[in-house]
Amino acid sequence: MTEFYGQPTGRLENDALILDYLTGAGPRIVRLIPRALGENLLAETPDYALDSPHGPFRLWGGHRLWHAPESAARTYIPDDAGLRVVTRPHGVSLVIDEPHTGIRKAIDVALDPAEPRVRLVHRLTNTGLWPVELAPWAITQLRLGGTAVLPARGPIAEGERLQPDRFIALWPYARWDDPRFRPGREAIEIDGAPVEQPFKMGTMSHEGWAAYHYKGLVFTKRWQPQPDRPHVDLGCNIEVYAAGRHIELETLGPLARLEPGASVEHVEEWEIV
Repeated sequence: MTEFYGQPTGRLENDALILDYLTGAGPRIVRLIPRALGENLLAETPDYALDSPHGPFRLWGGHRLWHAPESAARTYIPDDAGLRVVTRPHGVSLVIDEPHTGIRKAIDVALDPAEPRVRLVHRLTNTGLWPVELAPWAITQLRLGGTAVLPARGPIAEGERLQPDRFIALWPYARWDDPRFRPGREAIEIDGAPVEQPFKMGTMSHEGWAAYHYKGLVFTKRWQPQPDRPHVDLGCNIEVYAAGRHIELETLGPLARLEPGASVEHVEEWEIV
């Protein structure tokens, strides 16, 4: 058993990676340490909290599961207690029942036995009495000092190519001329720089990957895009948030209507090279 700023943690490891997760709060992955690097790729923000009608939501740092669309009342549900940890082959399941929404959140974490790869199955279950519409939302806080990279091209078009094939969504506090934001022909880059002014952008990725370059390593998240289904945030399935203490790579599944007892899953594959 290890710890993270006083919080007990469990550990998964192989010859390439060390992965630590909280055992009492979350679900939260708080450390992702490539042995070749020797430091945590994930941001550590144990003193950072968001206000909500239910009390402060502590970010802690690392990787978490939310459900969209975002609002303080439904998104920032405190998760400092009540986590259940279930051991699985090569991994664990981290499960918590939200007290105010009737949503059960779970992340199944599986570390490859030998390679620097992790498979994460994010699952939302409606344990309430009424249908709920939501989208699974997987958020990875990364430490500053690197550059986020997203594919900039739309799907391969045939014929006249007279219709738009891509878009960029910006949040109200974001600026088009933010120096961290560099849209290009092949890729969109966002620097993880210590700038207090927040920046957030999103788009619909048809390729299903996003990466973070840091000190000679590339951390990549992959998922299965479903562009034909409705999405929140003007149609985004990948979003990047940058602020003074961390940068986030966020992937989203499509909107789903969950009847009582129903679940929806969103799978990410992580790789570090």
